Amino acid sequence: MYKETRLPRNGKEGIIFLLIVSIISVNTIAPIIIGLERGFSKEVYFDTLKIIPIMWIIVVLLVRMIAGPIVGKLVPKFVGQTDGFNARVLLTIVLNVTVLSLWLSIIGTWVGMKQISIEPFQNFLHIWPRNFGIAFWIELLIAQPIARFAMKKLHAGQERKAVDGEIIK
Repeated sequence: MYKETRLPRNGKEGIIFLLIVSIISVNTIAPIIIGLERGFSKEVYFDTLKIIPIMWIIVVLLVRMIAGPIVGKLVPKFVGQTDGFNARVLLTIVLNVTVLSLWLSIIGTWVGMKQISIEPFQNFLHIWPRNFGIAFWIELLIAQPIARFAMKKLHAGQERKAVDGEIIK
């Protein structure tokens, strides 16, 4: 039976995959969004670096507690048996980015402003589509492909070890 080499196969690999995607995403999406809000400068970037660890923790928690369960229930409702790997990955990315960008358009504003206010709700229709677009393209073109490549390399190494172990026996 064919095993997919581009996706995690167990919990440990799932954590590695999540770490790769989340670290890349937070370190690219947050600076772009804040740069668009405040302007692109060295000072703004250094301010962004201060909130990235907090945002990373928030992103990981949201993925594990909210987006993961929601997407896990929705994907099977939309995916058919004949749908290929790329269709499944694209749907998963769209759903994950939708859920996360909805939440993070509010929470990210609060973290960036260092206060809870109604501002993200007042500006939601302006900021959410932009945030979704930025996050979608980062996930689709950078974060997810790098994480899938890492999984493919990890699985190739595991298969090499298994084959080498069989030859020695």
